[in-house]
Amino acid sequence: MLARVQSCAVLGIDGYPLAIEVDNYPGFAQYFLVGLPDAAVKESRERVGSALKNSGFRYPRGTVVINLAPADIRKEGSALDLPIALGMLAASEQISGVRFNDYALAGELALDGSLRPVAGALSMAIASRDRGLRGIVVPEANAEEAGVVPGVEVIPAATLSDAVAFMSGVQEVLPFHTDMQAVLEQAHRNIPDLTEVKGQAHVKRALTVAAAGGHNLLMIGPPGTGKTMLASRLPGILPAMTFEEALETTRIYSVANGVKEKGNLIVRRPFRSPHHTATTVSISGGGAGQQPTPGEVSLAHHGVLFLDELPEFNRSALEVLRQPLEEGLVHIRRAMYSVTFPSRFMLVVAMNPCPCGCRTDPKRQCRCSVGEVQRYMGRLSGPLLDRIDIHVDVPALSFEELTDRRPSGPTSAEVRQQVQEARDRQRARYNGAFICNAHLDSKAMREHCATGESASRILEQAINQLGFSARAYDKVLRVARTLADLDGVEDIRDNHVSEAIQYRSLDRQLF
Repeated sequence: MLARVQSCAVLGIDGYPLAIEVDNYPGFAQYFLVGLPDAAVKESRERVGSALKNSGFRYPRGTVVINLAPADIRKEGSALDLPIALGMLAASEQISGVRFNDYALAGELALDGSLRPVAGALSMAIASRDRGLRGIVVPEANAEEAGVVPGVEVIPAATLSDAVAFMSGVQEVLPFHTDMQAVLEQAHRNIPDLTEVKGQAHVKRALTVAAAGGHNLLMIGPPGTGKTMLASRLPGILPAMTFEEALETTRIYSVANGVKEKGNLIVRRPFRSPHHTATTVSISGGGAGQQPTPGEVSLAHHGVLFLDELPEFNRSALEVLRQPLEEGLVHIRRAMYSVTFPSRFMLVVAMNPCPCGCRTDPKRQCRCSVGEVQRYMGRLSGPLLDRIDIHVDVPALSFEELTDRRPSGPTSAEVRQQVQEARDRQRARYNGAFICNAHLDSKAMREHCATGESASRILEQAINQLGFSARAYDKVLRVARTLADLDGVEDIRDNHVSEAIQYRSLDRQLF
């Protein structure tokens, strides 16, 4: 008998529909699995066989032929265990598939018949909805993740028997719906507060400006001045994620390998801090396997990518940041696939001013030679530094600042309110065309970043004296636009331009 079961697979972060066709007919006991399965899919035979036996079913007699359609796309992972198992049961006439045309199936089977979570459940739920299916059956551990998709029923199943009972029409199961309001309320709980960082008022101001406009930030200073502490508190002052942002970010984490957030709805803005030994592929994404996985630039989507000890990173790993910073996308092309991952993030980098770190410290003498400093700074390319909007010095703290027990500056909640108000002004101004000022293109800048005559003269002097590139000039205007939004005014004034130029002048002194 021939049976046909609906399922889904994931390529990149996008789900696509699959049909599992199972034919069981008399003959020798043979098993054929076709449709470009990888090793994990081929091994489903043993998992499915044991799960069927331990769940009270029998393995089909005779010849079993399973086709994974479309047959020209490589199939990976263990999510096809459940649809293959139900297809075999229907083809051997052990169950009736009254709901096979209305619901998709996805899940990994344990040998005892229980269901384990799979990667990409959110993308699969979206693909099922877009295909016009009524719903999708997923393991219980994936229910919260898939349950955020509107317009599709998410049916949680704990075991193979539960899935069989539902798909046969024997048992009714209430669809799972994720309580988005309750989940979003947890976004800013237990996040480190900005007041915990002693002193550094001007750096906190730079963080506020960066968060308000989505600008990239470079912090330079001796070791132990709080650069990492400041960066880790940036997600706490960013606006809360919208439902669309949370959905897109969760899709990325759902298909990623080796991340602890897999299977959960991502409602906090990501903060990714890869080690300086990270490879180019781990930063950009891809991988040697047939199934591409997102890299750090995509895992930081709608959040922060923090690179500590910037000059210690591999030069090629840093250069792959150029395209994501400009386009908000990373295109990965390999022999077996070509995918595009979203990668719209804030880049925050920290570094010492020299190999020993004491070059700008007034109380400690630098031991580095001129050649050592030049080689250290030479690890960073000019085009990459040009793509960083704000440069700020992080000096060593005095004894009075270190021992001051009073709260240092505004709290993260207070700063987040200022940032949210500035972002609201930007959303209203651009009417959905751009999320924040850092994303403005040339046409939008001419329209929304016009300056008065005196501010233009200040810009002219800065370009002539500091040698700004065309990209640096655009960055200054975008930052000035953000400063005006923080002040709640529409016109870019002289003080906004002057402060924006100050955030670009530090690199000319140090590099």
